[in-house]
Amino acid sequence: QVQLQESGPGLVKPSQTLSLTCTVSGASITTNNYYWNWIRQPPGKGLEWMGGISYSGSTYYRPSLKSRTSISRDTSKNQFTLQLSSVTPEDTAVYYCSRGYLDWGQGTQVTVSS
Repeated sequence: QVQLQESGPGLVKPSQTLSLTCTVSGASITTNNYYWNWIRQPPGKGLEWMGGISYSGSTYYRPSLKSRTSISRDTSKNQFTLQLSSVTPEDTAVYYCSRGYLDWGQGTQVTVSS
């Protein structure tokens, strides 16, 4: 059974870069045909797909966030990471990592505030 766990700072200052890591257990992030995603949910709003990385390492980004987002992976650690630059309070959200649309981490709250 695959398990995903998000980790990273819960508080980020405006204009800084938010960095989160998703650690995967029970499955390899290089397994064929799986896509690994970052999704967020701002307070009072719906879920927003931010981007993802495929089993082969190809990356995909939400167009509106593409200029600020970078997703990478460390296959030796079975982890993938999210970096979101130049954050503002509007980036405050619960951030989730997922495998496809069925397997999700528990989410981590990130607040952008000075």
